[in-house]
Amino acid sequence: MNLRHAVVIALVPVMALGACKKRPAVTTAPTPDATTESAADRARADSIRLANDRETAERDRAERERTERERLARETAGAREVLTEIVFFEYDSNEITPTAAEILQLKAAVLQANPGVRLRVEGHADQRGSTEYNLALGQRRAEAVRAYLANYGVNADRFTTVSLGKERPLAEGEGEDAFARNRRVEFAIAAGEVRVVPQELR
Repeated sequence: MNLRHAVVIALVPVMALGACKKRPAVTTAPTPDATTESAADRARADSIRLANDRETAERDRAERERTERERLARETAGAREVLTEIVFFEYDSNEITPTAAEILQLKAAVLQANPGVRLRVEGHADQRGSTEYNLALGQRRAEAVRAYLANYGVNADRFTTVSLGKERPLAEGEGEDAFARNRRVEFAIAAGEVRVVPQELR
């Protein structure tokens, strides 16, 4: 056996061993499961949508409450104006005129809806006549108003009547326009608060 042949024979097992060595395994990143990812995305989207819906509902509720408060404030202010609206009388008379009757009927509705409210009823007269006569006339006018409201179911005890005669004119002057404005009954809320607005004023 020559040297060259011996070298070839010796290299064969070495090469065979090299061929038998394991190659390192190729590792690949796991691909995300499409179903799991889609469910997570849907859950996030649902959570965001629910949060937005709650925020929108809260804004809507707050807006409705604000609108209702403003409406009630306007209506109760209107009801207070009805209670304090002046009624006027003919010369030397304490008869309730048709115009005064309409105003008093609205007052009665507000008073019935708000039983805690009490009124001060002030009778006035124009400048003609004596102080004593006009004080008596002013008192008759205040009492006529109280009786009218009592006929509409408002307890007469809820009114305090007083006459100021001709001492506090609403209009100065000697003409009929001034006299007509001074023949009146004025009203002031003496106690209670208007909280309920009757249907007649809505």
